[in-house]
Amino acid sequence: MLYQGDAIWVERQDGDIAVLMLDLKAESINKLSSSVIGELQGAVEAIEGDPGLKGLIIASAKDVFVVGADITEFHAMFAKDEAFLVDMNSRIHALFNRIEDLPFPTVTALNGLALGGGCELSLTTDFRVMADGARIGLPETKLGIVPGWGGCVRLPRLIGADNAIEWIAGGSQNDAETAFKIGAVDAVVPQEALMTAARDLLDKATAGDFDYRARREEKRGPLKLDAVEQMMAFETAKGYVAGKAGPHYPAPIEAIRVIQKGAGEGRERAQRIEALAFAKLAKTDVCYNLVGLFLNDQAVKKKAKQYERDARMVAQAAVLGAGIMGGGIAYQSAYKGTPILMKDIKPEAIELGLKEAHKLLAKQLERGKLSQAQLAEALGNIRPTLSYGDFGHVDLVVEAVVENPKVKEAVLQEVESQVAEETILASNTSTISIDRLAASLKRPENFCGMHFFNPVHRMPLVEVIRGAETSDAAVAATVAYARRMGKTPIVVNDCPGFLVNRVLFPYFGGFSGLVEYGVDFERIDRTMERFGWPMGPAYLLDVVGIDTAVHASEVMAEGFPDRMRREGKSAIQVMLDNQRLGQKNGKGFYLYEEDKKGKPKKVHDDEAHRLVAEVIQEQRELSDDEIIARLMVPLCMETVRCLEDGIVGSPAEADMALIYGIGFPPFRGGALRYIDAMGVAEFVKLAERLAAELGALYAPTERLRDMAANGKRFYPNVSEA
Repeated sequence: MLYQGDAIWVERQDGDIAVLMLDLKAESINKLSSSVIGELQGAVEAIEGDPGLKGLIIASAKDVFVVGADITEFHAMFAKDEAFLVDMNSRIHALFNRIEDLPFPTVTALNGLALGGGCELSLTTDFRVMADGARIGLPETKLGIVPGWGGCVRLPRLIGADNAIEWIAGGSQNDAETAFKIGAVDAVVPQEALMTAARDLLDKATAGDFDYRARREEKRGPLKLDAVEQMMAFETAKGYVAGKAGPHYPAPIEAIRVIQKGAGEGRERAQRIEALAFAKLAKTDVCYNLVGLFLNDQAVKKKAKQYERDARMVAQAAVLGAGIMGGGIAYQSAYKGTPILMKDIKPEAIELGLKEAHKLLAKQLERGKLSQAQLAEALGNIRPTLSYGDFGHVDLVVEAVVENPKVKEAVLQEVESQVAEETILASNTSTISIDRLAASLKRPENFCGMHFFNPVHRMPLVEVIRGAETSDAAVAATVAYARRMGKTPIVVNDCPGFLVNRVLFPYFGGFSGLVEYGVDFERIDRTMERFGWPMGPAYLLDVVGIDTAVHASEVMAEGFPDRMRREGKSAIQVMLDNQRLGQKNGKGFYLYEEDKKGKPKKVHDDEAHRLVAEVIQEQRELSDDEIIARLMVPLCMETVRCLEDGIVGSPAEADMALIYGIGFPPFRGGALRYIDAMGVAEFVKLAERLAAELGALYAPTERLRDMAANGKRFYPNVSEA
């Protein structure tokens, strides 16, 4: 054994070959934490100190190669100054360069995932062999930074600037076939043949069949592009990437600039450019929030896995109510491998549900995400029915009928009498109390909410709503089923609107108030879209459906009359009174026309403005910042109340639910991170000023005032992290 650590060991094999094995003892995966980088230095020193070696293979003893750096260290690390970060990356560059400069050929054997720093480590070796099921990529831009350990330098020299820009700016994970096609790896083999293939490649390089020295020179020298080629590669890419990334995500464009600036330089100078850019981006609020988002996502997934441990397996599901929503649920279940019965009382609804599922599967076929055989198998997993004949063998039923308590109660009672005693019933309701629906059931312990967001196939969140009598077993089975469907379940407690809608409707309340002050709703939309929302509130209301929004707002007003009941007619009610339901009938706050892809495109409509004019009470001149405050404060305050009321278990779950459920701007981190970023004391001051004029919807809670007075936050300071 040449070296033995807690994450890395190195041994001689066949006399003169060193195998550096990544095997982090404390984890099920490999990641490059500060301590692992320290071990890597020791391992490289041991390899350099053995004069008899003729080759090196870097490999992993785990199911993955390396998933990247240890992101749990980022907040504390990035809190240090830029000089520290540049120095840190420069030291890692020097270490990686020592691997690249070893006096014999080197190969990396890639299995599972090789992401971020793991991918960059593999780029230091002369050759890469990849298992056929593995994936490789540089996802750093999704965290608001650029690859900082040589990815922006080595990858373009290996696969060309165009391909490298696509990989780095897009932050994608790429399969073995793609990686081989563009030259990122040199061979693709079955997993069981990986080490044999790596050794074979090393032997051929040692024998002179492959010129590993020439490969190194390409990676260490300038990028081989003339001035015209550089302009074509970089300037064109900047325009395209800027359009895709938008103004709030600087990392993808900065990555292109780093590659461009380093294109004419040798290895060390290009690495210096990369290290400086990394340090600059690491200090931004965007990076802080996106790293926080990643950590929150991991926390939410970890919690869901804990529910899943003792969960009963859902081998057969059912959905009640076909149509678009039922068809979407059936598609998602079938596509992810859980057979599902789709029941309705109307044959035409069944037909619509099947059509929706088939349309979504056909799109996956077009994109190459599944084969014709897989499409047929997924469709075969959906069994339409007009009766309860086969419901005796169903493990979980999702009720997805019309959002009407009496209809839902009748359907749930009916299905409860047709299923086994242990079958879980879950209502896909967006507003109706789970306790109210449970009151008419014989087995309320087997009942919970399972709130999908529309469109089901795109929206990652599922709210699993626990009623007063819902059992842990019912929650666990529902969480496990949601995860198997590829969704992110967040468990919340019962209340009007649960978490997401309860938080969203104060935002719509703020919107209604702005319209009453004479603020043009199209200006409000533009302001909030510049703030980072995918669509402004008027546009979002049209997408949700004006009738749906009015119904939900009535539920909220009944549940929280002190702050959500409004006097007089709102702009949303005016739309409903005039049968302007939004996208579903082609007119709401906007008119909707089909674009070239057949999707609804919003256009200005004078009539909508004329109708809205009747609710204007006075004309106010408000700044963009004031518009933002009057929308964001009630949304954030209601999130605080949900946390204080125990509706949601943690700040991480609250923020992730808003990001996954309603498109809260990810680069802002969520409602509670938004308050932290402003400062709790500053937020309370702003909320109190608005509450003095606008009422209880804006008023801070006593607990939030206490937090402000005592310098508390929702998330720990990075120095405490």
